[in-house]
Amino acid sequence: MIKKFIKNLFGTKPAAAAPKSVLGTRMEVPVAEHGIDPKLLDDRAVRVVETLQQAGYEAYVVGGAVRDLLLGRRPKDFDVATNATPEQVKSLFRRAFIIGRRFRIVHVVHGRGRDHEVIEVSTFRALLGEEVAERVTGNEKTSKKEMADKAHVVDASGRVLRDNVWGPQVEDAARRDFTVNAMYYDPARQLLVDYHGGLADLRAKLLRMIGDPETRYREDPVRILRAVRFAAKLGFTVEPASKAPLQACARQLPEVPVSRLFDEMVKLLQTGHGLASLEQLRFQGLGRGLFPVLDAVLQADGALPEGWHGELIRKALQDTDLRVAEGRSVAPSFLLACLLWAEVKGRWAQARAAGEPTVPALQQAIDQVFDARIGDISGRGKLAADMREIWLMQPRFERRFGSGPFSLVEQARYRAGFDFLRLRADAGDASSALADWWEDFALGSDEDRQALIADAKTTDRAPARGDASAPRAAQGQAHDDLPADEPAGEGAPAKKRRRRRRPKGRGEGSAAPVSE
Repeated sequence: MIKKFIKNLFGTKPAAAAPKSVLGTRMEVPVAEHGIDPKLLDDRAVRVVETLQQAGYEAYVVGGAVRDLLLGRRPKDFDVATNATPEQVKSLFRRAFIIGRRFRIVHVVHGRGRDHEVIEVSTFRALLGEEVAERVTGNEKTSKKEMADKAHVVDASGRVLRDNVWGPQVEDAARRDFTVNAMYYDPARQLLVDYHGGLADLRAKLLRMIGDPETRYREDPVRILRAVRFAAKLGFTVEPASKAPLQACARQLPEVPVSRLFDEMVKLLQTGHGLASLEQLRFQGLGRGLFPVLDAVLQADGALPEGWHGELIRKALQDTDLRVAEGRSVAPSFLLACLLWAEVKGRWAQARAAGEPTVPALQQAIDQVFDARIGDISGRGKLAADMREIWLMQPRFERRFGSGPFSLVEQARYRAGFDFLRLRADAGDASSALADWWEDFALGSDEDRQALIADAKTTDRAPARGDASAPRAAQGQAHDDLPADEPAGEGAPAKKRRRRRRPKGRGEGSAAPVSE
């Protein structure tokens, strides 16, 4: 009867008793010792905690947010942990949504549009050993039917595929990854709860895995990447016992769904410490073999390539780190476009050499690179569209006459395309004069734009037919032999230019201003 009641209440069977050796000891640290500044807290996260507590549940800010608060940093995201079930949490908030199957949590949404914020609320998980978990033969994709209606599932290697068994806070702390991420903070009492010496490790700048590191990495191989990311972000050292199994356990990463692995790579490169993350991957011996995108870029030892390609990636990562530090938005499409540009450019040249016209050759190269390096991931359509637009815009920058410049700066993605051109110029892959011209054109008056176009016609004019001694511009070639609606590119076949009339009602300099 009791078991049936618990199953109806939680939707699962009761948790088995956790091994006492793994459980930590609850330590309550007062504000005088931990020193968390309440001003760094998010008001909406505090309201979520208060709402749960007023309803009679335990609730704490948890995880990375607590770690950052202890470091005196304002957290970017706030997570909350509670003993309320997902259904109970959802019932307390007007805009709350239960998400996930592998790990059911609740997203509590505040605000709308750009000002919206999501507070992630998870229920305390029970600490269960592999011996009490349901076992399946495949992975998340192939074993969906086997995992149906099961709360705790592992595969043959011990990787946790589903974990929705609730338990007390002491067990929830033991099943988190690193000690510095396993602390809880009650904003009402300004009380820090620490079970595994996380505060001491944080002050010693150590990343220490809770429990047996090899077992914990096997449960979720993505923890290997989290160790790399946290070490890069925080400047911490991975504790020797936690570091030892990294390379061996990394062999399990190919078993992780491609979309999840791709998301982790983006987190590594776009959370404000991209260059440090690449260095940390190299330091841990993980620079190659984890991500197809990075395999296309990094050298055998995990270092950036020599020449303009390596410089382009370095500058793109530096720019991304700076934008994150300033609180500005970053788009994975732009950084990925920088990472893969050399391969796109190489395949593009091969297609043109085989006789393909300029634009079809570039489109063919883009498709090949996407199939080889990105694969079938969630959100690929939007990602591909943005990257394709950035790349296809590059040969169009070389065409600086007629109505082409006016229409180009009007495009929604113009700024991204121009920023890409500027980085190429800074890295030595494009002409600095060409990038300067487009910057002047976008910001100039009508008169300035007409003068720039007139100057470009003079400097970019092709040599007379048959005059092999006349030099051609290395960059910024006007390509007067192409129709106005076709992007230009080096090696494009000559075509007869057609004179076009300017649409009525369109004056000079009608291009939209450059937007951030």
